[in-house]
Amino acid sequence: MIEVLAKLGRGPVFLAGEVLECVITFTNPLSASSTSASSEMLAWASAQIHCQFHASENRVALPPSDDSKHDVQAENETVFVPNRGERGQCILSTPPKILFCDLRLDPGESKSYSYCETLPIDGPPSFRGQSVKYVYKLTIGCQRVNSPIKLLRVPFRVLVLHGLKDYQFPQDEAVAPSNPFLEEEEGLKKDSRLADLATELLMVATSRRSLHLYNISNTRGKVGSFCIFKTVYKIGEDVIGTFNFSEGDIPCLQFSVSLQTEESIQEEFQRRRGQPISFSTHARHQEACLHTAQSSFSLPIPLSSTPGFTTNIVSLKWRLHFEFVTSGESAGTCLVRGSQSEAVTWTGVEQMEVDTFSWDLPIKVLPTNPILASYVSQFSSTNSITI
Repeated sequence: MIEVLAKLGRGPVFLAGEVLECVITFTNPLSASSTSASSEMLAWASAQIHCQFHASENRVALPPSDDSKHDVQAENETVFVPNRGERGQCILSTPPKILFCDLRLDPGESKSYSYCETLPIDGPPSFRGQSVKYVYKLTIGCQRVNSPIKLLRVPFRVLVLHGLKDYQFPQDEAVAPSNPFLEEEEGLKKDSRLADLATELLMVATSRRSLHLYNISNTRGKVGSFCIFKTVYKIGEDVIGTFNFSEGDIPCLQFSVSLQTEESIQEEFQRRRGQPISFSTHARHQEACLHTAQSSFSLPIPLSSTPGFTTNIVSLKWRLHFEFVTSGESAGTCLVRGSQSEAVTWTGVEQMEVDTFSWDLPIKVLPTNPILASYVSQFSSTNSITI
């Protein structure tokens, strides 16, 4: 028996273009004093990253795949197919890397191997929608002699920041001062610069503030105004807006604001022409506002949500969806005479004619620091299997 443990040192969330590093440890758990202890042998082990694409047959019409896959592993077969048995299509994969050949582990012995691979920068982000799913996994395959291949899958999340692909790092390393006492691999140095660049780009894009003022009106007149100071956010931030109903001619009885995503399938892949867009609500604020002069809301963008993106099959956009309930007649006011000494209770009307209308405001949602997103990830940094 051999235990295989795979650990992502930095966490299970990465930016496209970063280097994924995983330490894979093979251990013979039996101690030397055990009566059944013996050396264990593995013929080989290999690792590869792949992205699986799965689409809903009711919503998406895909051309037939010509990629032949076998879900049954023959006992004498030594072909490493990382997506064997997975649902959907493998749309992206890195070259496989061999970890070792002919490994022998004595009782209680363990050996570790480091796997490093740059995530493709032009791939889609991780996404689990109503119509399509993009799932990234690191698959480690190992095999004993004359035994089936065993697969250990390590799921992780990929965030895509547009603009990193076209950025050219300056070639100033040759003239830059270096410390001869520090050893730093070129890949890790570039990976660090990539993370710093992404942080800078996100900071610049989401820190700009300017007043956006919108008038809220229906067919009968002005209801109020809405103010928001920016429309570009990172996941994990709060969307904050304020309402001013004091200048409105039509009383507003109630409003609600929903933070939503729109998942739309490109026209050539739609199962039915003109099929509706799928909406998902991530946060919602509702408030009764009769006789309210000003109000505000704060909607958090979940760290686990997917930033907006577009592929050849699906498009994901973010928006604020507003719904207003206004009075079809005068709501009345409470007048108390100064000569009255007794307490007066004002009761609202039991029935009232109302009008409803809605409004959508598009916003842009970008990724965040992958280390921050790792804290709320559903994926574990450590995965194991026994063979």
